[in-house]
Amino acid sequence: MERSQERDGAFLVIYTFVLLVRPAAIAAVSLSFAEYAVAPFYPGCSSMPQAVLKAVAAICILLLTLVNCWSSRLATMLMNVCTVAKVFSLLVIVGGGAVVLGQGRGYTEAFLFAFHNTTQQAGRIGMAFYQGLWSFDGWNNVNYVLEELKNPKQNLVWALMIAIPLVTSLYLLVNISYLLVLSPNELLSSDAMAVSWGNQVLGDWAWLVPLAVTLSTLGSTNGTFFGGSRVCYVAAREGHMPQLLSMVHVHRLTPTPALMFTAAVALVLVIPGNFSTIVNFLSFLGWITYGTTISCLLYLRMKKNLPRPYKVPTVIPVIMLLASLYLVLAPIIDHPQIEFLYIFLFLLSGIPVYFLLVHFQCQPKWLQMATMYLQLLLEVAPAIKNVD
Repeated sequence: MERSQERDGAFLVIYTFVLLVRPAAIAAVSLSFAEYAVAPFYPGCSSMPQAVLKAVAAICILLLTLVNCWSSRLATMLMNVCTVAKVFSLLVIVGGGAVVLGQGRGYTEAFLFAFHNTTQQAGRIGMAFYQGLWSFDGWNNVNYVLEELKNPKQNLVWALMIAIPLVTSLYLLVNISYLLVLSPNELLSSDAMAVSWGNQVLGDWAWLVPLAVTLSTLGSTNGTFFGGSRVCYVAAREGHMPQLLSMVHVHRLTPTPALMFTAAVALVLVIPGNFSTIVNFLSFLGWITYGTTISCLLYLRMKKNLPRPYKVPTVIPVIMLLASLYLVLAPIIDHPQIEFLYIFLFLLSGIPVYFLLVHFQCQPKWLQMATMYLQLLLEVAPAIKNVD
């Protein structure tokens, strides 16, 4: 009974992640991919045609859907290649910034007047954190594929302990390099900052930067897609999503229905959205979820003696909880927007959906018929546990 209650309590998180958070993240990163992929074809343009960007982003999503449906191993290989390209591009930018600094060039005054003419409003600072923290949000993707890891009790900890400090150090050094090379006006006006940096530092080799960053964003999209589809797949396996989404391809052994569903929602979100807007409102919803989850963990630590394969000092979740409260409340209080209300209403809409479809299991007959026909069409079958 207790195990069932824990699953039921997780429904709102599953509901928001499957229907909005993960697909929106895929849409946002695919739009970023499109900006860097298209940038070389529009040199000198401060803004690129939105129709072209959205078309390229849609192609990116469809391509990754095909790769992930074809083979989980192929998707993992693509992620590894793109990760190497990402680290290489970051090291090039860091090295280029060091050379500029060593030559005595660059906008060193940018560090002396870094906060000149900037706002001190709490809400605006919170929105700025949304954009900054988005770069580090990939840390939680590995949790979604935990059951597919070998020796997760050890490898998960090592992955987080190595990756998070590495990413933090590289991103800080990259931003320092941007500040050294690009003027404040160039930083604000550029849609593809790495491309602008490359044009000024690398000369004839500037084409390497958009290529490397394109591969980097492709890998980020693939990682978000890979993890997001697993959330959908496991949620359906636990009875929180339609049964079809819990099935795997009988030959490829990939969660094809979950992958296709995640891709379809992401494609819908690409059409009206842009990167900054998606990130802001997605971060707002994400930090509501993070804060709620961490508060529940603190409650369980104080009230229940449960097995704890991963242990951290209590001060860390307390700091995270305070940060979550600030990032959620500050933008609402200081700069309220009607979109925040829409997001909150979407979150609450999961309550009637849970009672209707999960608790009382009111499933229409047409859904059962559709499941049967789609199962035959897609050549998928139920899976009791992960088959990869």
